[in-house]
Parts: sequence; C-alpha cells; structure tokens
Amino acid sequence: MKRRLLYGVVVAGLALNLFAGARVYLGSAGAAQKESVYPSLELFSLVLEKVRRDYVDGGKLTYQELVYGALKGMLNTLDPHSEFMEPEKYKELQNDTQGAFGGLGIVVSVKDGFLTVVAPMEDTPGFKAGILSGDRILKIDGKGTEKLGIQDAVKTLRGEPGTAVKLSVFRPSSGETKEYSLARAVINVDMVKDINSKKEFPLDQSKVGYVRLVQFGEKTSDDLDTALKKLKKQGMQGLILDLRWNPGGLLEQAVDVCEKFLPTGELVVTTEGRNPAQNITRRARGHGDILHGMPIVVLVNQSSASASEIVAGCLKDLKRAVLVGEKTFGKGSVQSVIPLDDGAALRLTTAKYYTPSHKVIHEQGIMPDRVVPLTDEEERDIIMQRTPGGLESLEPVDRERVSKARDAQLDRATDLLKGVILFSSRAPATEGSQEKPGKMAAK
Repeated sequence: MKRRLLYGVVVAGLALNLFAGARVYLGSAGAAQKESVYPSLELFSLVLEKVRRDYVDGGKLTYQELVYGALKGMLNTLDPHSEFMEPEKYKELQNDTQGAFGGLGIVVSVKDGFLTVVAPMEDTPGFKAGILSGDRILKIDGKGTEKLGIQDAVKTLRGEPGTAVKLSVFRPSSGETKEYSLARAVINVDMVKDINSKKEFPLDQSKVGYVRLVQFGEKTSDDLDTALKKLKKQGMQGLILDLRWNPGGLLEQAVDVCEKFLPTGELVVTTEGRNPAQNITRRARGHGDILHGMPIVVLVNQSSASASEIVAGCLKDLKRAVLVGEKTFGKGSVQSVIPLDDGAALRLTTAKYYTPSHKVIHEQGIMPDRVVPLTDEEERDIIMQRTPGGLESLEPVDRERVSKARDAQLDRATDLLKGVILFSSRAPATEGSQEKPGKMAAK
C-alpha cells in the first residue's frame, strides 16, 4: 500500500514536471514565432492573396494598393506622428518645407485618441477666432476626425488662401461644442515680438525687458539677438522670455536660443533612440552667456510644445531661469523622414528628447517652478489683447473688460524680477558669496 502510494506520488510529480515543461516550451516557441520575420511574412502573403482572390471587389485592387494600405495601417498603430507617405504625399511634404502655405495656423496632434489643438499660431485665422490649446476638433467640413490620421488632418485643414473651412470644436474644460467657419490664409508670422506685439522692445520702469517667441523658425535666433541688443542698450537688468502658445519648430533654433544664456559647452538637450545613430548630444556653442548671468524668467503654459519645451527644460535644469505658468504640452519626440526607392517615404518616430538632467519631455511636459494657472476666459482675454484689431472687434462692454484684464502669469514674472533687481541693488555680492548679483535660482 505504501509502495503504491509512493509510486503514485512519483508519477504525479513526473506528470506535473512534464506539463510545466511543455508549457514553457510552447510559450517559448510561441514567443520565438512572434519574433521571427518569416512566419509573419508568410501570413501576410496568405492574407494578401486571399483578399485578391475572394474579396468581392478584389479585381479592382492592385498589389501596390494593398501593400500601401497595409503599410499605412502598420505605421498608424505606432504613434500619432509616424506614417507611411505615398509618393504624392511625400512631394507635398517637400513642398511645404520650401515655401508658404494656406491654412488656419492651428498646430494639431492626437491626444487621448482625439485630434487636439496643440496651439494656435499668432496672427492666424485660428488664433483670431479664439481656438485654444486643448480644444478637440471633432469635425472638419462636416466629416468626423476620429479615423483621420494626423497628416491627413493637416492636409484637410490646409488649402488655397481665401477658401473656407468649417470646424466643429469641443472644449473639454467647459464641455461646450462650438462651430467655426474660417477662411484660410497664408501663414507667415513674425517669430519674435515685444509686449505690444511689435518689434520695438521697450523696458518697463523697473528695467525689466520682455521678449515673446511666437515660434521657432529659421530666423528666430537672429531676431532674438536683435531684440536683446535693443534691450541691453536701454539698460535692461532682468528678462522675461515668453514661450506661451509657442508650438515649437526647429530643433537647431531651440539650441541656438538656449546657448545665448549659457556658458560655452553646457549641455542643452540629448536625443536618444533605439538606433545608436539617433543618440545625439547638443551643447552650447558661441561666445557664452550674452546676458552675463542676468536674471531670467520663462513663461510657459499647456500650449508650449516641442522646441519651447527644450528651451524651458534646459534653462530650468541648469538653474539659468525660473519657470512661471503651467505645465507644458509634452511633445518631445523626433520624427525622421526616410525616403523609399519608389518615391514613397516613412515618417518614423526615431528618438525622444531629454533635458540636461535626463528627464524625458514626451508625454510628461515641463513643470514650472512657480505654478500660476489661468482660466479659459483669462487665456482668451490675453489672446484677444495680443491680436491686432482684437479689441476693436469686440462689443463695447466686452472691449472694456478685456482691455482691463490682467495677465497673472506675466505679473508674477515681473514681480519676481523686480524683487531680484531690488535685492541686487541693495545687497551686492560679498567676497566668498556663492551667487553673483542678479543671479536667480528656482527654490
């Protein structure tokens, strides 16, 4: 009896080991099959032929159309910014980088599954209509956007200047859906402006200078140089750099802007990807900090994206500036355009941006040192104040209210700089002190 029981236990143990081993083997075999290219290509070929042979309208489809469709689907599953571009679309992309285009001036992305406004560009139809960052575009000319890829959406929003487009826009913060009828225009924006949306750059009574970067275009760095020279000539003692509602732009321009305020060789940003060729370190070049440690406050909000976040993250990490406002958008990925032999191309997300302290920007954003939130109404009032002719377009009652509206974020930044300037004038650095006069760190 004891021997039978012992045999039973041994057999059960062997069976259990055999079952566990089989599960491990089958699991590893399944994983290996998923990672093997040949079985997957065989499956793709089988489905391709099935469609050609059995689909009711298969005779109207070419192999190229089916393969292109499959490639579009594959790239669309990766992220909102990767896509397969047919030859015609790739040519459109090349044309866009070579000249002006007609559009609404709305930078869009896909966020939480919705076509979302990153930021309206200043002096454009979308900006003047009052469209805000975070708005969800539900329909374009009556057609839903839920299945529309980011590049198809951009193509639909663009068109000949003067042509009309209708948008159905949902604002999550208020739960309100509004209909807009806008006329496309040539998008050509001044990249650097002063407090009055001009290029005069006056100082206030406390010697605080103000510069607003609208976008990071090819001349942003040069225009910023001109603005800073004007402000320094007047005796500027502190600078407000406004990156709110700035959707980004060129990486090189972001690096060029940062290096104006940093010692030569200081780390600005790194890009890191799966391919080692994408791992690039960008450092400050030039002749060093042209403001010589002068205190800086950077204004940011949820419409500050991409290149704006690179500048904000760099200056914050290196304690060269204090950030005031709201958490930024969180667009910090690198898209590479890879041409293919047949004239098509891949736009592929190949890397992500990291701040000097190696914080990832993408989907995280940059948190300011001093959080100063604004309501949607306050944002609209500020945008209307900035818009040329914006006040004149309002009813008298609204015009008076908007003209008197305060910019709480700008006020906070100004107060910070006034305090530092006042302290520096009364308490110059003593021998052995750790900070120079006017030096302001985030605390």
